[in-house]
Amino acid sequence: MAYRLVILASGSGTLAQAVCDARTDLDIDIAVVISDNPAAPVLHKAQSAGIPTQVISVGASRHEWNVQIVEHVAAHKPDLVVSAGFMRILPADFVNRFPTINIHPSLLPNFPGAHAVRDALAAAVAITGTTVHWVDDGVDTGPVITQMEVPVLPGDDEATLHERIKKVERGLIVATIALILPTLERHV
Repeated sequence: MAYRLVILASGSGTLAQAVCDARTDLDIDIAVVISDNPAAPVLHKAQSAGIPTQVISVGASRHEWNVQIVEHVAAHKPDLVVSAGFMRILPADFVNRFPTINIHPSLLPNFPGAHAVRDALAAAVAITGTTVHWVDDGVDTGPVITQMEVPVLPGDDEATLHERIKKVERGLIVATIALILPTLERHV
């Protein structure tokens, strides 16, 4: 029986696409792709792949959004939640209930937060990279699962460096999911 995944994404969907493309190899069923952004290209990509989508926008009440995200994900009974470019901090009751991983464009604990690539360039590091980590109730503070280094090349700007990191991330997220699936408690 396939593992059930829920993907959370806010943007273009390149990470979600990598996971979708590996569905057969990973023996996973992607129950739904949920976005906080109704205009996110990831929604169209998921629909084109035959995967249901939902939008849960953050409105006037962050508390109400927190309740909605927990309820919507719980309805799908996931074995794993994959945050793939999801630009929202998940509430503590969410991450305490659902095993959730995130991919971040730095070698955590270096450069947490929304501007990791810019921060790495500003610090003039020679090497940065990407990290897949368990999500806790902090900002990029959960335990590291896997990491891969990406060199900072002369002349790199935020866009060129981030694009090279994204290429590495697509392979790393799939490999990490394959690594951790056998360790998960199944929700049959």
